[in-house]
Amino acid sequence: MTFEPFWTAGPVVQTHAVAALLSLGVGGAVLSARKGTPLHKTAGWIWIVLMAATAVSSFWILEVRPGSFSPIHILSIVTLVSLALAVWRRRKGDIKGHARAMLGAFMGLLGAGLFTMLPGRAIGRMLFGP
Repeated sequence: MTFEPFWTAGPVVQTHAVAALLSLGVGGAVLSARKGTPLHKTAGWIWIVLMAATAVSSFWILEVRPGSFSPIHILSIVTLVSLALAVWRRRKGDIKGHARAMLGAFMGLLGAGLFTMLPGRAIGRMLFGP
């Protein structure tokens, strides 16, 4: 394992990777915390900000198809919509809809994380070499 691909990736990729890793940790904590508590609510808002930063920063990462967006960017749009829907549903009192939207966004994060482990991708190079 080497961190060289991370250090040479550039600030946008570094920001994206750090936000995604923090999202993974905070999201796991939110999902395992007792629901409705101040800890759950505060960590949930932190997670939303981290996920939004992860999704928005992805629009400046164009490695898969240089110069244009790739299909993975659809996930970024879906994530931003899911986050907004989750907040809206919670404010409307639809706890089940809120939970589904948040869990869906978290599962999307996990799926995208698996995608980054493909050969040639930065995380793949970090874990498995060039």
